[in-house]
Amino acid sequence: MIGEWSARAGRALREHRAPVTYGLIGACCVIFLIGPSSGMNAAFGTGDELLTAQRVYFRRWGVVPAELIGAEPRAVLTPVTALFVHGSWLHLLGNMLFLYVFGAMTEERMGHIQFALFYVACGCLALLGYAVANADSSQTLVGASGAISAVLGAFLYLFPGARVTSLFPFLFFLPLRFPAWVTLPFWVALQWLAAGHATRGPGVAYLAHVVGFLLGFAYAWVRYMWPTRVTSPASAPEGENPP
Repeated sequence: MIGEWSARAGRALREHRAPVTYGLIGACCVIFLIGPSSGMNAAFGTGDELLTAQRVYFRRWGVVPAELIGAEPRAVLTPVTALFVHGSWLHLLGNMLFLYVFGAMTEERMGHIQFALFYVACGCLALLGYAVANADSSQTLVGASGAISAVLGAFLYLFPGARVTSLFPFLFFLPLRFPAWVTLPFWVALQWLAAGHATRGPGVAYLAHVVGFLLGFAYAWVRYMWPTRVTSPASAPEGENPP
């Protein structure tokens, strides 16, 4: 499923009201291009040499559940570094598309600093949740999917009526528009079903998607469930300025 580039999100980006979203996309792209995954950095060689460099690179900067749960010192910061490492062009472009579409409006609503902290914290917790569920796994986990899933969860709570264009395989990939409250729960349900059938080998960390989505929705629900009271100038007590 692909989110539609809404006019509001585009306006937020064009008017530079989403610098954190811009920065995250830029950082992920630069790190990918200079790393071995892109295949564009000659310093990592080609063929088997490149594959070896990729494995070493992912293990150094990605999350290895057995090492993280085992509290190895080297693994402590990997939930943060793994958010900026991607395994392939498809992996990178897919994540950045979702961040570009859903991140701008969410950042505009939350504020820049709050959004940045929210993104990193939920991304780390999503990776940690996956690691706890696969504590004996030595497979490396990289990518911003958990953090971006949290953005989707928050977006669902903050903008449930926003129209999202979706492509469904069983409908011959016809582009259909649905509100976010229909599309995003359907997406996370698919992630949950996929997580239940995932093997223990390399693949997509669907469980991290589910954990991130639920964390993002829960945070937005708790943070924004009570509307902020705004005192009008007419009703403000004498001698006090309205907030």
